[in-house]
Amino acid sequence: MSGGLRLFVAAEPPEAVRDELALWARRAIGRSAAARRIAAESLHLTLCFLGEQPPAAFEEIAALLESMVELFFRVEDLAVGAPAWLPPRRPRVLAVEVGDPDGTLGALHASLARELAASLAWQPRHERFRPHITLARMRPGTERARELPPTPPLAFTPAALTLFRSDLEPSGAVYTPLASIPPI
Repeated sequence: MSGGLRLFVAAEPPEAVRDELALWARRAIGRSAAARRIAAESLHLTLCFLGEQPPAAFEEIAALLESMVELFFRVEDLAVGAPAWLPPRRPRVLAVEVGDPDGTLGALHASLARELAASLAWQPRHERFRPHITLARMRPGTERARELPPTPPLAFTPAALTLFRSDLEPSGAVYTPLASIPPI
């Protein structure tokens, strides 16, 4: 990278939900060499992936998160759904879908994307928002498992809305929280 920060904004599930999902992934795919499971403490629901941003953008993004506090605290009653291979045609990740029955998570995503696009040199992707939590990354050239057990019936309210820095390491991405609602 050229001195920028690789950033994304995510909703963080409560610790108990992350632990249950990590346990499910361990049981579902075992110690498969085809997949690299993501540690429980790193599980999150990405709302906006910002890519590389200049370090000076950090304060502006943190302030924008603060402006979203009222909308964030309306997000509740999310539900873990079915497992999903993403993208469907050539899957690279195993995820679980997240249900947003009242649409508040979708509204938060849309508001964040609109405000971030207005304040940064960033353009959101033009694909529909598909809320999910990634549990494992597939190694290139591997086959996905055919049958997966049902996911645990989990409902949750996000514990935090967080701006993360993502650093790519040989062992996988390392996520560092930079700003959060409620404060970290």
